[in-house]
Amino acid sequence: MFRIDIMTLFPDTVNAVLHESILGRACAKGLLDIRCWQIRDYTENKQNQVDDYPYGGGWGCVMMAQPLKSCLDAVKADSPGAKRRVIYLSPQGLPYTQQTARRLRDEYEQLVLVCGHYEGVDERFVEACVDEEISLGDFVLTGGEIAAMAVADSVCRLVPGVLSDEACYTGESHWEGLLEYPQYTRPEIWEGRAVPEVLLRGDHAKVENWRRRQQFERTCEKRPDMFEKLNLTDKNDLKLLKEVQKERGRLKLTEPVACRPAAEEDLPALLDILAEAKALLRQRGIDQWQDGYPNEEILRADLARGELFTVCHGDEPAGFFVLSGREEPGGGEITDGKWTADLPFAVLHRCAEAAKYRGTGLADKMLALAEQQARALGRKALRTGTHRKNKAMLRLLRENGYRYRGNIRWPVEAGHDDVGQAYEKLLKDRK
Repeated sequence: MFRIDIMTLFPDTVNAVLHESILGRACAKGLLDIRCWQIRDYTENKQNQVDDYPYGGGWGCVMMAQPLKSCLDAVKADSPGAKRRVIYLSPQGLPYTQQTARRLRDEYEQLVLVCGHYEGVDERFVEACVDEEISLGDFVLTGGEIAAMAVADSVCRLVPGVLSDEACYTGESHWEGLLEYPQYTRPEIWEGRAVPEVLLRGDHAKVENWRRRQQFERTCEKRPDMFEKLNLTDKNDLKLLKEVQKERGRLKLTEPVACRPAAEEDLPALLDILAEAKALLRQRGIDQWQDGYPNEEILRADLARGELFTVCHGDEPAGFFVLSGREEPGGGEITDGKWTADLPFAVLHRCAEAAKYRGTGLADKMLALAEQQARALGRKALRTGTHRKNKAMLRLLRENGYRYRGNIRWPVEAGHDDVGQAYEKLLKDRK
C-alpha cells in the first residue's frame, strides 16, 4: 500500500477531491492510503493560531514552525519505520515533472506533503524538517493544496493496480519525453471534422505507427524543448523521427482546406499545378501524364461539365480533382479483376496538388473532400486508378481505405506505358 499524508489547513477540501473516482476506488481496495491532517489541531495556544507577523516587517503573515513540526511528528508516529519523503509545495522548489512522479513512486513508501499558506512558512521548519521542495511551475498560488493534490494524483496513478493496465500511463504525455497522440471517439464526423481514416480501418500495426508518428509531430510542434532532448535507439522510432525532422521545414496547413467547383479564373493556377505534377512524375521516372495528357483543353471540358473541383488552402488554389459519374473511354475496363457490382459510383481522376503542398497532408484531405462530393451525389462507391509505378499515389489510396480491383489499360500514345491499377472505396453512410 502506498501512503500519502497531506498537512493542510483545509483537509475537507483535499479529502473531497482525492477520495473520488479512480483514487477513491483505489483507496477502497486498499491500494492507497491518503490521509489529511489539520495543522491547526497541533497549535499550542488557545486561539489555535497557526501564523504570525514576519520579523523584519512585510505583507501578510507566516505560518509558524511549531504547529507544522508537531503535525509532522504526529504523522511520523502514525507510520513508524516507513520509507518516507517530506515535501514542501513551494514556488521556490524545482519544477515538477513526470520523471519526478516516477521517482517518488519508485523510491518511497510514503509521501508527506506540506501545504503552506499566507506568505509561506517559517524557514526554520523547512531547514529542519523538509527533504525536498516542489513547484508546479513559475507562478504563485494562494496555498499549497492545489499543488499537493496534483502531486498526489500524478504519483498515485502510477501505483500498480490503480489504473487498469500499465499502458494507461506509459503511453501518455511525458512518460518517455514525448507528448501523447491525439484521441478520438464517436461521432465519426463532428462539425465537419472527421476522425483520421487510419483509425477506422482496424489495421492495428498502422494505427500504432500513426500514433507513434503523431507523438513525434506533436512534441516537435508543441514542445520543441522536449523534442530536442530525445535520445532514441529503436530503428522504427529513428525512421519516424527522421521523417518528422525532414518535414519541419515544410509548409504547414494553417488555413481551412475546402473544395469548390472550379471557375474560369482558377485555370491558370490549376494548369501550373498540372505542370508541376507532370514534372514530378517525369523526375521519378513514372511514365504517367507524359504524352500530352491531360492538358488545358481537357481541363476546360471538365470545367464545362461541372466536374472539375478546385481545392483551396484558405483562399489559395492548392490542388484540383475531377469527379464524374461516368467512366472515360477505356478507363473502367479492368483486364484481370472487377468493380463491385450494382452500386451507384463516382469516378475520381486527374487529381494533383501544388508542389509547395507536398508532404503537408493536403493529398489526404483532397481524397476526403472527393468522398464528401461523391456522397452528396448519392454515390455508394468511388472508383479511381493510377499508374502501376506511381508508388506515392498507390500508397495514398491504400492508406485512405481504397482496395485494389485489378489492372487497367489506358489509351495512351504509342511508346508510353498504358498499364494502370484500379482502386475502389465503398462509401459507408456516416454516423
